[in-house]
Amino acid sequence: MFYTVWGFGCGIRTVHTLLTCGVTLLLLLHHTDLSSQENVWIHLQPLVFVLMVTCSTALYYGVSLMDPGYVLSDCDEKYPLSAENDRQEKTSLSPGAVRMRRCGYCFLKQPMRARHCKSCQRCVRRYDHHCPWIENCVGEKNHRVFILYLALQLLVLLWAVHIAWSGLHPVGTWGEWLRTNIFLLAALVVMVVCTVVVSLLLVSHMYLISCNVTTWEFMSHHRIAYLKQCDPDTNPFDRGLIRNLWSFFCTCGNVVWERVYFRDTINTV
Repeated sequence: MFYTVWGFGCGIRTVHTLLTCGVTLLLLLHHTDLSSQENVWIHLQPLVFVLMVTCSTALYYGVSLMDPGYVLSDCDEKYPLSAENDRQEKTSLSPGAVRMRRCGYCFLKQPMRARHCKSCQRCVRRYDHHCPWIENCVGEKNHRVFILYLALQLLVLLWAVHIAWSGLHPVGTWGEWLRTNIFLLAALVVMVVCTVVVSLLLVSHMYLISCNVTTWEFMSHHRIAYLKQCDPDTNPFDRGLIRNLWSFFCTCGNVVWERVYFRDTINTV
C-alpha cells in the first residue's frame, strides 16, 4: 500500500486532481449555462455538477488505491471440496488438465486467470490490465469500481462539454474571441479527448464483461496456457450474457475459476 500511495502514482493522482479542480473552477467562473441568471435551477445545477465531480474523484481515488485482488499466499488458493467432488477432481483434472503455475517473480501459486504485474510487482487475481492513469492494476476486487468510475466520469464529461460549449459566445473579431475564450477552448479540447477515450474504454469493457473475458485474455489468447487448449472461438468462462453480468456485478468474494473452467467435465463425471 505504501508503494501504491507514494510511488509514481502519487504524481499521476496529483495531476488528475489539479486538472479536475482547474476545469471545474473554470466552468463555474465562466459565463455558461451553469451560471446563467435566466436559469431557474441556478443554485441547484452547480451544486449537482460539483457533487458529481466530487463523487467521480472519490471513485478515482478508490479504484486507484484499493487492493485489485493481490494473491497473498499459496494458502489463498486452497478451496474446500466435498468427497464426491474430490473424487471427480482426481479423475477429471488429471494429466491433461491445466495445473496452477508458480509465478516466476513472487514464487506464489497463481490461481486461474491471475497474472503477475511487473509495475505493481504483485500477482493479481482475474487480472484485466494495468491502468497507467490510476497507476494500479484492474483486477477481481476493483474491476466493478473501475466500471462505475468510468460510467460516472463519462456523465460528468458529457455535461462539462455541454457547459463549456455554451460559454463560447461570439465576441467581436476572431482574435478578440480567441483571447476571451482561450482557456475555455483549451478545456473543451481536453474534455472532448477524455470523453472519447472514456467512452471507448467503457464500451470495450462492457463488451468483454458480457463475454466474461478480461482484456489480458482477449489480447493474449494464444499465449495463455488454459486458453490455448480451447478452440479459438470458445470461451470456457462464458456462461451466457445474463449470468456473466450477474456474476460480475453481483458476486462478492473471490471466484474459484477452476470450477467454472472444468464445470462441463465435472458435471458429466
